[in-house]
Amino acid sequence: MNDTPGTPRDTAAPATADPDAVARVWAAMSSFVLAQEDRRKEVAETLGMSFFRAKALRRLLPGPLTMRELTARLVTEKPYTTLVVDDLERRGFVERSVHPDDRRSKIVTLTPAGVAAAEEAERILARPPRSLLALDPGDLAALDRIMAELRSPQDG
Repeated sequence: MNDTPGTPRDTAAPATADPDAVARVWAAMSSFVLAQEDRRKEVAETLGMSFFRAKALRRLLPGPLTMRELTARLVTEKPYTTLVVDDLERRGFVERSVHPDDRRSKIVTLTPAGVAAAEEAERILARPPRSLLALDPGDLAALDRIMAELRSPQDG
């Protein structure tokens, strides 16, 4: 592949990756992200609620949502969203109000305590793992380059 600025990339088909190597790398990446430092558990323990409830708070950080919008962003069912919002409201993290244009619709808004909890969850989830912080600068630069390539849209 030609990465010289201003030069088109080589359009030849990429070499076929070794399936065993791909499986090993994927397993290592999954373990690193999901298991090495269990951030979901840390969020749940720190906030004293399920990770899903913390996820609901985080979805509300950008601003109020209708129950329907929150359900869609949580990728769940309406009855479960109602259960979660009921609990968050009892805890003082959210408030529900009637939508000004549709009395049948409810708007869910974070309270100041809800904002603080959602921001704490975001801080925990955004904190880089210790093992990543300990990487050699050259290895970190190589990983940064690889991750940028993996995030970029694939040609063809």
